Amino acid sequence: MTVNVGIVIVIAVIALLLGAIGGFFLARKYMQDYLKKNPPVNEDMLRSMMMSMGQKPSEKKIRQMMQQMKNQK
Repeated sequence: MTVNVGIVIVIAVIALLLGAIGGFFLARKYMQDYLKKNPPVNEDMLRSMMMSMGQKPSEKKIRQMMQQMKNQK
């Protein structure tokens, strides 16, 4: 009834790799769904942030800021 130590190590490494790969894809799917439901920043958010800082945002300035954020990606 002795179990070969090499077989146990190989099975453990395979299980670890499968768990890491599965976890990566589950986390990736979760983040994609989360970002679809809660986009990072939109024009309304920019407008309210600028107003809270005491600035009166123009449409041109808001579009420029959105374009700059898109270009940074």
